[in-house]
Amino acid sequence: MDAGRLAELYDKYHNTVYRMAFSYCRNKADAEDIMQEVFIRLFNTNADFDDEQKEKSWLLKVTVNKCRDMFRSLRYRYSLNSVPLEEAALTYETPEESEVYHAVMSLPVKYRVVIHLYYYEDYSVREIGAITGNNESAVQTQLYRARKKLKEILGKELGL
Repeated sequence: MDAGRLAELYDKYHNTVYRMAFSYCRNKADAEDIMQEVFIRLFNTNADFDDEQKEKSWLLKVTVNKCRDMFRSLRYRYSLNSVPLEEAALTYETPEESEVYHAVMSLPVKYRVVIHLYYYEDYSVREIGAITGNNESAVQTQLYRARKKLKEILGKELGL
């Protein structure tokens, strides 16, 4: 893959990859490292995609795998430091978006990832299963449980 094409893909998907990595690891520095590793892998792979959806899906699958690799690493296990969400350089159009995003980020990883992919990246349950390596029924269960937890969290905050 030539540098021009890589730059084009980076410009197009770097925010998506960063958000996915950040939603997984909740650490700005780790999310940036993972984003860099994903694009290095893309450059070294010389992958040729049929359409935009396959590009995005491949990048997100590699991002999830890199996040999992990071969690398995000894470096991560012995340095559990994360950046508060307020310092993550994320912007929101409305205060409600901020509250919802913070509630999503408070969920356990398995719920956070499926919510992010389903609502923020507009993937179907089948596509989420392919990206995360879970079957469709597991993804549906995780979405159900995540929605239930979000309802509890946001209901308390909003007095519902």
